[in-house]
Amino acid sequence: MWEDFKKFALKGNVLDLAIAVVIGAAFGKIVSSLVEDIIMPAVGILLGGFSVEDWTYTFQGAELRYGLFAQSVIDFFIVAFSIFLVIRIFTKLKRKKDVPAEAEPEVLDKKEELLLEIRDLLAKEKTGL
Repeated sequence: MWEDFKKFALKGNVLDLAIAVVIGAAFGKIVSSLVEDIIMPAVGILLGGFSVEDWTYTFQGAELRYGLFAQSVIDFFIVAFSIFLVIRIFTKLKRKKDVPAEAEPEVLDKKEELLLEIRDLLAKEKTGL
């Protein structure tokens, strides 16, 4: 059983997933800090100190803080948009890197050229019938 577990745990996909989770957690902290410490204060300044976090509704002694929920939804959209932009930038950079240089023209030897000419002649005769 231990050998089966080692085979499973050391497969490339599992290691790649573990690395992605760790990097994703670190990236999540960066994006959360961007939203909480930079974007939302800037939005608050632009809106004149307006904050939805304070929105509450009291019903029969129970306080419903729907402003916190609304703030969480706003934060989600900002985080999702930030991740979208980062992925888009990385994709563009990768495309530029992956563009192959112009392929050199293929050099055929005389036998290959002769075989291609024979093929073309046979195709021409076949369509001419």
